[in-house]
Amino acid sequence: MAKSKKETPPADAPEAAVADGNEKTYEELIAHVNAIAQPLASRKLSKKLYKCVKKASKVKNIRRGVKEVQKFINKGEKGIVVMAGDTLPVDVYCHLPVMCEDRSLPYAYVPSKGDLGSSAGSKRPTCVILIKPHADYQDAYDECVSEVSGLPKPL
Repeated sequence: MAKSKKETPPADAPEAAVADGNEKTYEELIAHVNAIAQPLASRKLSKKLYKCVKKASKVKNIRRGVKEVQKFINKGEKGIVVMAGDTLPVDVYCHLPVMCEDRSLPYAYVPSKGDLGSSAGSKRPTCVILIKPHADYQDAYDECVSEVSGLPKPL
């Protein structure tokens, strides 16, 4: 029996999530986003946010998970809050956007908790991450802050 090789997508392929061996495009991912996921990051912004999360996790400068992010938002920590739009039930994290707005923290939703977790260097899906500013990736962080802040907020 010959072993089958996994095919890697071409470099110019759209952002893809791997779930159970099936690759999903951005359009397929946003089809499963819940109703409160506003403002939803575009494909381009999602990719930038994933890269920023990856850089931040390398220097251990992220907060991961609802309890940890909520605790540090309450303590006054600054950063970008990135939430997964496909998290169910929404009751798990529906209070976080209000907390972010009260403290003037930029926040955005990305379509996939699997992609968010893997960009943070975890094998498990993650529904919310707080990216803290750091000198090692300050340019990417500032670019993400300006784009996330420019997203239209829900009414």
